[in-house]
Amino acid sequence: MLELGKFNTLSVSELRDGQLFFDGGEMGEIALADKATGQVGDSLRVFVYIDGKNQIVATTQTPRAQVDEVAWLKVVSLSHAGAFLDWGLPKDLLLPFSEQKGKLVEGRNVLVRLFLDEHNRIAASMLLDDFIQDEAFYYKDGQAVDLIVADFTELGFKVVVDHKYWGVLYKNEVFQPLKRGQKLKGFVKKVRPDRRLDVILSLEKYGVRVDGTAEKILSTLEKHGGYVALTDKSPPEVIYDTFAVSKKVFKQAIGGLYKQRRIVIEDNGIRLAAK
Repeated sequence: MLELGKFNTLSVSELRDGQLFFDGGEMGEIALADKATGQVGDSLRVFVYIDGKNQIVATTQTPRAQVDEVAWLKVVSLSHAGAFLDWGLPKDLLLPFSEQKGKLVEGRNVLVRLFLDEHNRIAASMLLDDFIQDEAFYYKDGQAVDLIVADFTELGFKVVVDHKYWGVLYKNEVFQPLKRGQKLKGFVKKVRPDRRLDVILSLEKYGVRVDGTAEKILSTLEKHGGYVALTDKSPPEVIYDTFAVSKKVFKQAIGGLYKQRRIVIEDNGIRLAAK
């Protein structure tokens, strides 16, 4: 069944005056809005939507999001009809006044979800709680998911999971800078009893991460003449910028290397042990 506001694979039913037309089933004939080569019987993957003339059309161009997806889009203009967003297609996407939250500024991005309005036209909404659910079903611990950073909280980061559910990414388990609208690959850390999701960016076992960091520390020491001005008292941000791990993992790694007598821990840094 053909879905408006999404990608569909359609069969070319007619080539007329240099333009391709598709068999849209119950929706009738659908014209391809862009120039493309093809023959009757060919199948093409196209994005289908209702244009400004209230006609169902198809395009081979790829928008930044489909209906039912969340996206971080730039406000390109403000008008009496609402705001218009750049979503990758020639005609900008409408964000109606009724779907806005807070003051909008041209040139800035907003986090929105795409939906079909009462006329089956694609529109955007900033009211994510109207669409994103708290309780998630059919997920298992360790399952791979797509994440979009929605907001910052005292616990860490509020994220959208697979465009459908809210999840929490705890700040003490994040070892990289994040920003609103950022897309990430992650995993379900835990499905809580209330069906809410705790997520994590890596399933790498803690011991494996420490071992990998130890090897990275040794390699870095060798590249810098056997000395690095970092210790277990160094700021967490500096440690992360150097080794992309938390201070806790760094301390475990240098502790292990010290016990193996592979490094010497000095007041202001660590040094390769003499062989």
